Amino acid sequence: MSEKVIINCLPLTDRERQAFSSATAGTGVEQHFVGNPLQRGTMSWQASVPAELRDAATAVIGNIPPADCAQLPHLEWLQTWSAGVDRYVAPGVLGELVQVTNATGAYGQTVSEHLFAMMWALMRNLPMYARQQTEHRWHDLGRALTPNGANVLIIGTGDIGSHFATLCKAVGAHTIGVRRDASRPADGIDEMHDFSELDQLLPDADVIALAVPAAPDTTHLIDGRRLTMLKSTAILLNAGRGNAIEPRALARALAEDQLHGAGLDVTEPEPLPADSPLWDEPHCLITPHVAGGNHLAVTEDRIVAIALGNVRRYAHGEALTNRRR
Repeated sequence: MSEKVIINCLPLTDRERQAFSSATAGTGVEQHFVGNPLQRGTMSWQASVPAELRDAATAVIGNIPPADCAQLPHLEWLQTWSAGVDRYVAPGVLGELVQVTNATGAYGQTVSEHLFAMMWALMRNLPMYARQQTEHRWHDLGRALTPNGANVLIIGTGDIGSHFATLCKAVGAHTIGVRRDASRPADGIDEMHDFSELDQLLPDADVIALAVPAAPDTTHLIDGRRLTMLKSTAILLNAGRGNAIEPRALARALAEDQLHGAGLDVTEPEPLPADSPLWDEPHCLITPHVAGGNHLAVTEDRIVAIALGNVRRYAHGEALTNRRR
């Protein structure tokens, strides 16, 4: 058995499998392909390391159950097909020396399109019209909103935030980015600010889109105090981490018409409890964390390309990209 053994759980095509094999050719690195190609094009990618390979595995490509990590005594690298790695970097899941890399850069298009669809649906009151349709009611809900000329505040300007900004600019919006290092530009952003300026930016925002990772300083970033700063016509969107918005405060703000609407693909907690008042709020559009899971072909291809690049680097002893730990 080789000193380095990669367990590749991706649902690969024959051509992709050949590309991965070529990436390790001549390096002495073994690679075992255990993914199910039939999962391609679905949301149900599953990963597991066969029992007979667990002792030998030094690297895994795929989102294996975190509990299985303890059964891989020689693991030194985990490459996820998700952007989020919270479950794997939690204390006690992986050894301290295990590298964790992710698929950041693969989800910008699909998640940003989901955010964009939510934004425009809320602007045109479509969720409320859909409710009226189920009630067989014919009633004009009044003025609609438009992204043309709107100030779109994007908190978190990585792959997702930048893609969303580009979509918004294409329909006439002015885009304002917020990130930790405001000196770093991002595609689609007209002006960049840091988090210390957030309170000054919120009152003028027509749309506020959150695409931030889970971190102590992003937990309840939008809380009751900041919700009171928003325009009554503002739309709040979240496709990053659910805990970036304080859910009770948001429910109160919507009930009191402090903002026009909210679009949530992520919530705190997940799944959203059945008794949450957000379910019944007509100005709240909720999807069950599917913005990135509805894999577009371009998303799947990008996930594979990111993993392939890192397999090549791993086999040749080079530094990995997209490292999260």
